Amino acid sequence: MATRGRKSAASLELATIAPVEVIARPLCPPDLGDEEAEVWFAVVNRLPADWFPAETLPLLVQYCRQVVQARRIAELIEKATSDVDEDGQPTLSIKDYDRLLKMQDRESRGISSLATKMRISQQATTNHRGNAKGTITGKKPWET
Repeated sequence: MATRGRKSAASLELATIAPVEVIARPLCPPDLGDEEAEVWFAVVNRLPADWFPAETLPLLVQYCRQVVQARRIAELIEKATSDVDEDGQPTLSIKDYDRLLKMQDRESRGISSLATKMRISQQATTNHRGNAKGTITGKKPWET
């Protein structure tokens, strides 16, 4: 039970040492490929170590996969639009081009949705005025 009344100046001068808790960053799952692992480490190393609790790790895995798939689709679109026949016309049909663009749109929507849910998008880290929220940068004033 605590003592009643004000604390003395001498007792306030004593510093209490709190144990330091080490929080490990989530490890990359072994089932991710090399490109996906690069995305994993880029995201995980950018944010605080405790940003991704265990229940959000499957979302992060899928986010990494979708980012790599979106890159591959973009490469296919670039290659398909640069291939031309002897008349200078693209060899890709409009139907196939439309299909690639729909695939790209689907991946982009998935990436956007997952990023928003994990609060790693710009929308999640800025306020309505466009200023950065204090959630990612630094300690709160009362924690110092």
